[in-house]
Amino acid sequence: MTAPTTTRKTIPDIVIYDGNCNLCTTLVQALQRLDDGRTFHYIPMQDEVTLQQWKVTAADCELGMILIDGAEPHHRWQGSDAAEEIGRRFPAGAAAVAIYRGIPGAKWIGDRVYEQVRDNRYAWFGRRAQTYYAANGACQTGTCKSDETVKSSDSESR
Repeated sequence: MTAPTTTRKTIPDIVIYDGNCNLCTTLVQALQRLDDGRTFHYIPMQDEVTLQQWKVTAADCELGMILIDGAEPHHRWQGSDAAEEIGRRFPAGAAAVAIYRGIPGAKWIGDRVYEQVRDNRYAWFGRRAQTYYAANGACQTGTCKSDETVKSSDSESR
């Protein structure tokens, strides 16, 4: 799979994810490799200072990942809708999501599966000891740091 095209706009969308969830951070890392920061920037839901800048609360985050349209921040998707919209941003993704949504009952089942994974993510996939901050974070105050910064400060404290 190749990176999403950026012809629709140049302002990256914001993906808010659980930086303590092993599954969530693994998926963010996969998105980073595919996208290379062209279409998405990332905020862990644990960075409440940066979330405030996007008018997102910790309670909002409990309902699942959030995708904010970088060019039009009032356009937002959450949970399985956010996952589908992220998929639509990749080549052939829009067709795949359309096929998925066209199958009777698939969207309903997908929503229920997403809810189960969201509600059981720590039990099923584990919890990180430290919050993962994506390298192309969406920090506007400098409060975020990349995973490389966390790693280097960990090794300095040893």
